[in-house]
Amino acid sequence: MIPERYAPMTYSLFRIVFGMMFFFYGLQKLLGFFGGPQPPLMSMGGAAGIVETVCGFLIMVGLFTKPAAFLASGEMAVAYFYIHLRLMGATPIVNMGDRATLLCFAFLYICTRGAGIWSIDALRRRS
Repeated sequence: MIPERYAPMTYSLFRIVFGMMFFFYGLQKLLGFFGGPQPPLMSMGGAAGIVETVCGFLIMVGLFTKPAAFLASGEMAVAYFYIHLRLMGATPIVNMGDRATLLCFAFLYICTRGAGIWSIDALRRRS
């Protein structure tokens, strides 16, 4: 068990890793990095790439974390209900919406908690 005194560091690592992964998903959609398909910029996939890249970066560095995480959570909710559930069926495992579901609730948690100690938001508060 991790002692409670490490909770602020663990939470900041949680935020950084989830933000970084979302940023990478965005770069994959937006620029075709990491072997992913690159949808047209003026499509739903292109818009998702923009949101994921910008929000992922902001969450990762901890700048405007609450609004960025709220937007990211909403995007993942839309992705699940509009794409996975509507087009593919019943449960997150069957319709491959498990990643969207997990990211949605991770970003909702980050939205309610804020940036944490290792963030630009924390540096701005100290100034």
